Amino acid sequence: MWIALFSQTGSEIVQIAEKLGRWPDFIFTNNKEKSSWHVKLQRHSAVIRENYKKIPSEIERSASMFKGLRGDTIVTLHGYLRILPVLSVPMYNGHPGDIVTYPQLKGKDPQQKALDLKLPSTGCVIHEVTEVVDDGKILSYNTYNIKQNETIETLVNNLRNISVDMWVDFLKEKLND
Repeated sequence: MWIALFSQTGSEIVQIAEKLGRWPDFIFTNNKEKSSWHVKLQRHSAVIRENYKKIPSEIERSASMFKGLRGDTIVTLHGYLRILPVLSVPMYNGHPGDIVTYPQLKGKDPQQKALDLKLPSTGCVIHEVTEVVDDGKILSYNTYNIKQNETIETLVNNLRNISVDMWVDFLKEKLND
C-alpha cells in the first residue's frame, strides 16, 4: 500500500502517479485549500484532509487496517512541511536540495538557499525519514548544474522534473503491485 503526504499543492503526486501509472491508495494532507490538483487526486485516491497532529495516528490506523490486503505499506512525503514522528512503516522523503554535497541545504527552501549561496550545483535526493530533518539514509540522488541566469522559478521547476523521475524509478522498485 502506498500512502503519500503533502502540505502544498499535491501537484508532484499527480505527476508521479501519471508517469507511474498508479495512484497512491491514500493521500493525507494538512492543506485545507482545494485546487485543480486536489480534484484530480480525489478521482483516483482517498484524500484525507486532517490536522497535521492527527496524521501520524491515521497513517498507522490505515496501514494496520489494510495490512496484507495491499502488500507492505510505504509512506512518501512530497512537500510535506511538517516533522513527523518515525512510524512503524517505512517513510521516504523527497528533498529538492543536494544535501549530500551541501548539508546546509537541509530544511526549508533549499532551492532559494542554493541560489543565495551561489552554489554551482544542487540536486534532489530521496531519503529515509528519521527523527532528524533531512538526515536519513540517502536512497536516490541526482545532481543539477545551476545555470548562470537561473531564477527561483526555473530552479524549482527543473528540480521538480528531476524529482518526479526519481520518484517514479524508486516507486517501481518499492511497490509490489
